[in-house]
Amino acid sequence: MNAAPTLGVEEEYLLIDPETGQNAPVVQKALGALPDAMRLQSRLEFRHSMLEMVTPVCSGLAELRRELDLMRSAAADAAAEAGVLLVAVGATPLAEPVREPADDPRFRAITRHYGPIAYDAAVCGCHVHVGVPDPETAILVSTRLRPWLPLIQAIAANSPLYQGVDTGHASWRSLQLKRWPALGPTPAFESFADYEQTIRTLVAASAMLDDSMILWYARPSAAYPTIEIRVADVCATPADTVLIAGLIRALVTVLQSTPGPLGPASDTVLEAAHWNAAHAGLEGTLLDVRTGQPRPAWELVDELVEFVTPTLTAFGDLEVITAELDRVRAEGTGAARQRRLLDPPETLSAAGVAAFLRELAVSP
Repeated sequence: MNAAPTLGVEEEYLLIDPETGQNAPVVQKALGALPDAMRLQSRLEFRHSMLEMVTPVCSGLAELRRELDLMRSAAADAAAEAGVLLVAVGATPLAEPVREPADDPRFRAITRHYGPIAYDAAVCGCHVHVGVPDPETAILVSTRLRPWLPLIQAIAANSPLYQGVDTGHASWRSLQLKRWPALGPTPAFESFADYEQTIRTLVAASAMLDDSMILWYARPSAAYPTIEIRVADVCATPADTVLIAGLIRALVTVLQSTPGPLGPASDTVLEAAHWNAAHAGLEGTLLDVRTGQPRPAWELVDELVEFVTPTLTAFGDLEVITAELDRVRAEGTGAARQRRLLDPPETLSAAGVAAFLRELAVSP
């Protein structure tokens, strides 16, 4: 087997007022407080209460973990300088007082085009990039990944709260984002030419403002020689991010040569599987898209690990992935951990949520 592909991660975080628990519109102050080198790894996000950071290109999981630790520490320091908390949760837990987009011509164009959905409260994702040889390979893998991504979504679920209430969903971010067009499972494209033609058609129909508004769960990157997987909530910890990135890299590698045991699945079945994953996380059953029947989530996780074990072994990643999955099996997903912090439910008051978010804040 060839050397492991490169990988990189984009993480979006919320800036939270430590007293009220509400999103704080202070991203410009936080960006200004970042060290110069780290500012180059930041990206202006859609909301004034969001801070996005991007790792350098990494060759292995140990390097990725170091970069995530450095990146989160610098971002948490910058948030503290701005008088707020940096919190890695997938959806606005309490309230978003300022709904206008950040001051950027493109963000204003998106708001004009899509209307009220552009004013939905902030959500934060984790986007994983894996190096691939060419766009044709990226499309092949995007199609073959379709049955696996609900499981990745479930492992990464980290947004049970919205407006101070437990939504009953492990990933409320996933449900909130469904209001956007051209978001969801990547269509089963026959080729990169098919992909490009479909995008032209969607732009012509105004479902996409332009060809940058591709919001599918897997897509060829327009900026890098990678495939980008964007189904995950921002992860609660760097260890969770490493777990997701390692599993995705192994899947991307294996699926370049084989479609895997799950085979094709209809868009309707996949939509149901993603809803199920967003609702349950790993704390129940998930849809087996082969049979259309529910199965214990951890049985499907075990099958995924078995499928990619030769690749994880070749990359030297098996021990890390096994240990992190054991940890998640014992501790639960980010969503499950949040719910334990909020037990009993009467703590779901503004003051209770604010105290809870102080517990969740990323440490400098």
